[in-house]
Amino acid sequence: MARYMISFDRGAMDHISEAEIPEVGRAAHAVIQEAMDAGVFVFGGGFSYDDGDVQPAVVAVDGMVTDGPYPESKELIGGVTIVDVPTREEALKWAEKVAVACRCAQDVRRFMDDPEM
Repeated sequence: MARYMISFDRGAMDHISEAEIPEVGRAAHAVIQEAMDAGVFVFGGGFSYDDGDVQPAVVAVDGMVTDGPYPESKELIGGVTIVDVPTREEALKWAEKVAVACRCAQDVRRFMDDPEM
């Protein structure tokens, strides 16, 4: 099995109206429940950037902290779902389900294998 991160950028769901948000939320929760029932769900969640306590930060090797928001050249992640599946094709199938539910494209990336982790 391999772990994959399925994610979307901040703002990817901005085209969804306030009236549609509850429906999108129900659809997203249904997909996550399906992944849980299938035994492939590892972790998932969205990121909030509306409060000073949750702004992104970069911690350098010398301990210096630089608070966000990042310059325009840096992407901010809006949300992630981590799945543990046997193949890339399976990860892409779950990404498609998330994309349909969230009404936005999803990025799929495989975590490196590390036998010590």
